[in-house]
Amino acid sequence: MSYKEKLKDIKAFVFDVDGVFTDGSVYLLPGGNMCRVMNVLDGYAVVKALKSNYLIGVITGGNDEMVKHRINYLGIQDYYPKSYDKMVDFEDFKKKYNLKNEEILTMGDDLPDLHIMENSAIAACPENAVPEIKGIADYISQKQGGSGAVRDVIEQVMKVQGNWHDDNTQSV
Repeated sequence: MSYKEKLKDIKAFVFDVDGVFTDGSVYLLPGGNMCRVMNVLDGYAVVKALKSNYLIGVITGGNDEMVKHRINYLGIQDYYPKSYDKMVDFEDFKKKYNLKNEEILTMGDDLPDLHIMENSAIAACPENAVPEIKGIADYISQKQGGSGAVRDVIEQVMKVQGNWHDDNTQSV
């Protein structure tokens, strides 16, 4: 089955944070604080998908309070920070919603994402993912992490399923 054909069966998305929702940069601020930047285009698509009853999980090795705040602000309920074995959290997400691998699109950019991507119907990555991830990806976005890659895959799924339409979703 081709990538485009698989889009019609997707019910859930699983995303990494650094390199997917962000460009992977960490800005070092005075006082030892760190800062990341996320794209409002991705946020808009996340909110739109949640309003259309898609499930979204975020599994990350990081544990930044501002990232948690942004993820919660977007309405994502399933946030797994400090994930040392992403397969454990991936399986928890699947079990919670009785999902099959064939119903999940996963987007990652680096080696810790490899196994969850291999166990998804569609493995997607941003354009700037590492070669090993690009090598297993069913789809490589033309967008870089932090620059609309998340929106790219959400929009494709929703368009194929007829759910990408005008509504009152606000920019986030």
